[in-house]
This record gives sequence, structure tokens and C-alpha cells, in this order.
Amino acid sequence: LCRGTFTMKFLLLIVVLQASASGAAPRNNYRDTQRNETQFAEVSNDRMPKTKIKTNINHLTEKIQEMQQFFGLEVTGLLDTPTLKMMHAPRCGVPDVQHWKISSQRLKWTKHYLTYRIYNYTPDMKHADVDYAFQKAFQVWSDVTPLKFRRIYEGEADIMIGFAYADHGDFYPFDGKGGTIAHAFFPGPGIQGDAHFDEAETWSKSTQDTNLFLVAVHELGHSLGLEHSNDRRAIMYPKYGYLNPNTFRLSADDIRNIQSLYGKPVPKPDGPSPAVCDPDLSFDAVTTVGNKIFFFKDQFLWLKPLESSRTTVTLISSVFPTIPSGIEAAYEIEHKNELFLFKGDKYWLIRNLVPQSYYPRSIYTLGFPRSVKKIDAAVFNPLLQKVYFFVGNQYWRFDVRRQYMDPSYPQMISTYFSGIGNWSKIDAVLYFKRKYYFFQGPNQVEYDLLSHLITKKLKSTSWFGC
Repeated sequence: LCRGTFTMKFLLLIVVLQASASGAAPRNNYRDTQRNETQFAEVSNDRMPKTKIKTNINHLTEKIQEMQQFFGLEVTGLLDTPTLKMMHAPRCGVPDVQHWKISSQRLKWTKHYLTYRIYNYTPDMKHADVDYAFQKAFQVWSDVTPLKFRRIYEGEADIMIGFAYADHGDFYPFDGKGGTIAHAFFPGPGIQGDAHFDEAETWSKSTQDTNLFLVAVHELGHSLGLEHSNDRRAIMYPKYGYLNPNTFRLSADDIRNIQSLYGKPVPKPDGPSPAVCDPDLSFDAVTTVGNKIFFFKDQFLWLKPLESSRTTVTLISSVFPTIPSGIEAAYEIEHKNELFLFKGDKYWLIRNLVPQSYYPRSIYTLGFPRSVKKIDAAVFNPLLQKVYFFVGNQYWRFDVRRQYMDPSYPQMISTYFSGIGNWSKIDAVLYFKRKYYFFQGPNQVEYDLLSHLITKKLKSTSWFGC
């Protein structure tokens, strides 16, 4: 946890003891504070050797001075009014003065594709507004780094997000309304990376009460590995202050610190993406992925919902940062939420839109001979549980259940796919509603599985309503 330091907790404990010792004494009364310090020392005097009391008081003074210096306050070493006011302001629960480092290097995620899950909601806001606040907060960090975030709805995500009261099971209880309003953990397994928000606060999407978006940006900064900043313009400054979410921008300090961990975002290509209705547009690979169709072309990826002609064009690296451009074949096994991507003699497995470890692997592990250097196109038939691989004028058939290439292959495309065999090369194949769609250059044909005949001739862009 970013707040993992005994020193600051000791400092806060002393403050609590001092306030308790004086009964109804106001926290911002300087003279009472000084009297409380004396009372605390006198009470402690009966229990500890004088040398130890002196050591602890000196240590406390040093920590107060460090905190005052961090916040740009007058360095007095005393719990004066400005210091107490800063300590009791609405703030993040992560310590501002790090005394011990967990390691010589700052903690960060070793991958650029992260998942998050909102496992409960605050009653203060509509669920849709909470969802949007976190989506925009993640986007703030993804806009300036190569990091990409995807929300999941079950299971354990890299970053688990929730609202809780007081003691909520992580050994860092919240303190009620005001004071600590949220806290987060540095990157890592288990609870590491998670972000918790104090339900005693009143959360909102506006200027009233505590703006969830602004606090989320700050806490997710910790979830990504950032410590607090002493730059008052930075979102990582520990004290909460309202900014207009509609015009919010990260400070130069925030950007510099997050990019020191993860680098700059993947640069956009020099040229514009091909027009979606370009009559000469061709594709390298086409496949369904859930309720969308993915069209791959060079470094670009078209995302089209199955029931809509609305299409989004983005970079492959924006969706799959670890996957190269120029994907040559793709297919989905929908019931397993698995997507396979091929380039050259390598292939990648994407499960639940997350690239899997230990990939890419060699296509030769699937049973291809060494004479095959790349796959032109691939398609999965869910009725037969077979994958068809197209290479030149031949095709192979892979049994998904047995995980084995069927015997007596390859065969000629023309022997099984009537009317397709005279093509010099197949660019892509899509399975959709018991039909195959074969792509070659700017053209495609609809192929009926029952009659084994071509039933339509279309342009490749017909999926976009062109």
C-alpha cells in the first residue's frame, strides 16, 4: 500500500492522543496544541526512559518538519495551526512523506494492458455516473501512456474498485466523513493496485460534495505506481480540491511522473487511416469478436457492432498494445472467448480481450509442415468445431476438441469450396450466421455452407453500409 509507513501513522497517532488529552480543546488552537504536546510528554514520562522519550520527540519533530516542507508550510517542527489544518483537510490516505522505500525501484505494472472491476457502488450516485467517472479517470492516464484499460464484470481484475465504511478488511480503516476520503495500493498481485473510496463521504459528479472523477484520477495514479506530488497544480497533490472535470488536464508534473514509469503513448501513424467506404479498400484479416466484427488492415483496426453500421477505426496497438501490426489471419472461438491472431510463423491467443502469457507461439506447434511460412486466412466453424486454415491454393483443417490437425490434409481449396479455388489467394474469411464470407482485394463473396455455392458477390466495404 502506498501508505505503508509506520512513521506517518505514528505521527497521526500522536496528534490523536494530543487532541484526546485536552478533552474539548479545538484542534486549530496553537497554544492548546503546545500544551497537549507537553501533557503527552509528561504522561509518557512515567512509562519510558527519558532517553527514549527524547528520541521519540526528536523523531516526531523531524517528521513534522518533513511534512511541512513537503506542503510548502513554514518549517517549525510544531503542530501549529497551518500544519493541523493541512492534516485534517479532505485528502488521500496515502502518506505524503515516504520514510522507507519498498525497493530501490518504483513499483509499476509489468504489462500495458490492465483490467479493472467496480465490485460495488455508492448510493450517492447513479450506477451509470459512477461507471462514467471511472472510465474517464482511466482514460486520463491512458491518453498520456501506452497503458490500456478494460473493464470486467466478474472475477479478479488487476485493479478492484469499491466503496466501504470504516474498517473494511485491509487493515487501513477509513475515519468517517472528512479526513481520509480514499486510498489505493501500489501495483502488484492480490490487493495491490486496488482502490477504495470512503462511503462516509458524499460522492457526486458535480461541484457539490466530493467529485468522484477527480478523486478517482488521483487514486488510480497510486494504483499505477505514482506517489504524492508537492506540486499544488498536480492531481497527485494529496489535498482534495475541486477542478472542473470538463476542462480537467493533467499537470506537467503528473505527465512527467507517469511517463517516467511507462513511457509515452504509442505514436499515431503519419498518414490518415483509409476511408471506410474507399471502393479499393481490402483487409488482411476479418473475424467476429463477441458482438463486433474486427477488420484488420496494416496497423489499423475497424470495430463494427454486428447489429449496426456504425464503425470505429483505431490502431491495433490501441486495443492490443503487445500485438504487432500487419495481422494476416484471425478467428474467434466464441464459447471460449478466445481470439487467435496470426502473423508470419507466429500466433497469439487473446482471451477475454487480454493477450495471454507465453505467446506468441510457433504455427508449427499446430501441426503445419515447415514449408508453410505464413497463414493467408483462417476461420472457425462452430457447427463442426473445426478451424480452416488457408495457405495459397490449399487448406488445412484443425480439430479444436482434440487439438490436433486432421489427417489427409492439406487439400485443394477447389475440391471443397466451389467457385473459390480459382482465386490466387484468399485474404480473409469470416463466419457469420452459417455462412462464410471470403475476401479477396476489394471484393468478397457470400458462401452458403449447406449448398456449398456462392450466393452473393459484394464489395469488401458492404459491412459498413457503403
